[in-house]
Amino acid sequence: MTDQVELRKKRAGEKAVELIEDGMTIGLGSGSTVYWTIKKIGELVNKGMKIKGVPSSIRTEGWANQFGVPLTDFSQVTELDLAIDGADEVDPSFNLIKGGGGSLVREKIVNAASKKLIIVVDESKVVNNLGEFGVPIEVVPFGWEVTAQRMLQMGCHSIQLRKRENEIYLSNNGNYILDCYFGLIEDAMNLHSQLKQIVGVVETGLFIGMTDHVIVGKDNGVQVLRKNE
Repeated sequence: MTDQVELRKKRAGEKAVELIEDGMTIGLGSGSTVYWTIKKIGELVNKGMKIKGVPSSIRTEGWANQFGVPLTDFSQVTELDLAIDGADEVDPSFNLIKGGGGSLVREKIVNAASKKLIIVVDESKVVNNLGEFGVPIEVVPFGWEVTAQRMLQMGCHSIQLRKRENEIYLSNNGNYILDCYFGLIEDAMNLHSQLKQIVGVVETGLFIGMTDHVIVGKDNGVQVLRKNE
């Protein structure tokens, strides 16, 4: 990854922190752009701002602990003021593909519990149509081969069982992730609904109609996009 890409991510991640107010409980998403958000939140906490976060992955929890961000969980709170998260693709309607890092289920739970969802990305993640990245789908390990076959029957072009260092990758929930390629996606909501009806599918990486703001890090600054603008 080039220094310029990292700079774009840093710009977007830090810009999102301006939307946080004292006393908020916030969802902490996952991904390399959110790293910069959490680091900046730690600086605010160190200056006295009262914030609590709910992490969406084990890695995010580690970053929060590293930077001194106080954490809570859903046994203590069931609604969040806002969530800040990354994405693998963002289309003009603010629909997303997420899950490249493997935390899609927890991310979706955190985002759905938030009054407002802020997505931070570098400009390479902004696309005209979802699909080139592929759709990560978390599935139950038992019978995953059958689950994958059902996806192929409904039009998936190819499926890869995600692995890391030649070992099957396990999500934070102990599930497998299938990276599924459908080509360019014309109707993301319909595809999500069809996939959710397949027995064995836990959740899809299609995040539809959830996003309020998209903050895009660019070479020459930051662009803030708001829904319906």
